Amino acid sequence: MSTEGVIYRVAGPVVTATGISPRMYDVVHVGNEKLMGEVIKIVGDYSIIQVYEDTTGIKPGEPVTNSGLPLAVELGPGLLTSVYDGIQRPLPVLREMTGDFIGRGATAPGLSRETKWDFVPAVAVGDEVSAGSVIGTVQEGPMVHKIMLPPNAQKGKVEEIKEGSFTVEEPVIKVDGVQYPMMQKWPVRQPRPVIEKYSPDVPLVTGLRVLDTMFPLAKGGAAAIPGAFGTGKTVTQQSLAKYSDADIVVYIGCGERGNEMTEVLTEFPALEDPRTGESLMKRTVLIANTSNMPVAAREASVYTGMTIAEYFRDMGYNVALMADSTSRWAEAMREISSRLEEMPGEEGYPAYLSGRLSEFYERACRGKSLCGEDGSISVIGAVSPPGGDLSEPVTQNTLRIVRVFWALDTKLRERRHFPTINWLTSYTMYDAQLGAWFKANVAENFPELKTWAMKVLQKEAELQEVVQMVGSDSLPDEQKIILEVAKMIREIFLQQNAYDPVDCFCPLNRQYKMLSLIKKYSDLADKALEGGVQVDKIAYLPVRQKFQQAKYEKDVDAELDAVEKDMDEQFSKLEA
Repeated sequence: MSTEGVIYRVAGPVVTATGISPRMYDVVHVGNEKLMGEVIKIVGDYSIIQVYEDTTGIKPGEPVTNSGLPLAVELGPGLLTSVYDGIQRPLPVLREMTGDFIGRGATAPGLSRETKWDFVPAVAVGDEVSAGSVIGTVQEGPMVHKIMLPPNAQKGKVEEIKEGSFTVEEPVIKVDGVQYPMMQKWPVRQPRPVIEKYSPDVPLVTGLRVLDTMFPLAKGGAAAIPGAFGTGKTVTQQSLAKYSDADIVVYIGCGERGNEMTEVLTEFPALEDPRTGESLMKRTVLIANTSNMPVAAREASVYTGMTIAEYFRDMGYNVALMADSTSRWAEAMREISSRLEEMPGEEGYPAYLSGRLSEFYERACRGKSLCGEDGSISVIGAVSPPGGDLSEPVTQNTLRIVRVFWALDTKLRERRHFPTINWLTSYTMYDAQLGAWFKANVAENFPELKTWAMKVLQKEAELQEVVQMVGSDSLPDEQKIILEVAKMIREIFLQQNAYDPVDCFCPLNRQYKMLSLIKKYSDLADKALEGGVQVDKIAYLPVRQKFQQAKYEKDVDAELDAVEKDMDEQFSKLEA
């Protein structure tokens, strides 16, 4: 197989070369500056390459070298707290090398070659190990980093095992004559294997009431958050990263504007991890690929992030992967496709858009890894449809794949209702599978309570159409009470302040308590109506104001108990 060739044609980031005879997705180095690229199409002797860097100035006749290997990421100690670009080049290291703007041809290994890690063996000489076996551990910040044999390692007996401080390249174990370091490499487009995939029947608890109660996501599931600019995608994802019961967070900034990515890069290290009290960054990996970076690297960034997430899943951790946003990823595919002169699909996107989105989201799973541990990857993909148009191809193709849809609403943002997740257009398909978990771990009637709340909100939406035409005074008393109860569900339960130290996270038992109290108010109101009490007396009970404030109080659970007591007393004193 020839490894040396020359450039034949250049069209932006797409370069055609001859004379290298590569395989699909081989990494090649293009031009005199050895720009990194990847083979994406082969036509006879012509190899079409997408280059991950700016191709300005390169010309036909310059050399092209084939590495013979696919694009792969380095996996091992040092991943946590790292900030990478789309092809796993550490941005802080590149900044030291070339300044604030990445110089062409600049490269650095994904994992530091100087840092030494304290390796504690988990196996002994003579033990039998195989692909995925945990051979030792390294303490990386608050996390125990399990050192595993690569998934393609052969089964054998340990001949030698070391203990002490080593770099990621130094061998720490010898199995049947083969030495392995702590670091392993894995091709980004190839999913890492698992022994078994489980049914998605355990929820990812987020602490956001509208998500956990109304539209829960299962661990190992996939969700989409489509919304127009300013509807709160980033704040929602940051809340998920901070408070969800995931062990590791992988955040992919794919083609977002530089100022948005700067917010993430500055705020994540400043966010306090509620589990450890340390910086949230200590259990986070950030992949920053801003809109002014080359589009080809943007296309690769989601695979880089997913492979890193799979590595932590293989250790038995629950990983939350945030992709912000898949729309920019699709735009990168569209640009590359047009330069390849492929037949365009809807709105110019390539015909394989749906297939690529499926490949990405289907790598989310909960299962048993090769080392025997249970782990999961839950994918939350933000979609940025132009003008908030949810009928465009990226949103529609995403909805065919994911099973949870959290629709962000511009009108809710204008009403200052946060999170801006529309309860009428959002949905989850995990209800049937998660019902048993909620019954066993929260309350037996939790699913029925959620169904009741949704029915009240839907009834309110129907009544609002009547109210807009003839006014609320024309409604019968029973329907007026429905509007009041729906208002309580919206303002007390669904609204949540991401910046309030108490209300930012709501455990499931408290969510159940709050919704139960609203249901109790509804039942007592119906009973009072039957007894001839006027609607105004029911609607203006002082307990409603106390209930509204209770969720912000420091001892919120005690306050909710007091609300229940006051509710009973005030309803008992109502007279017709």
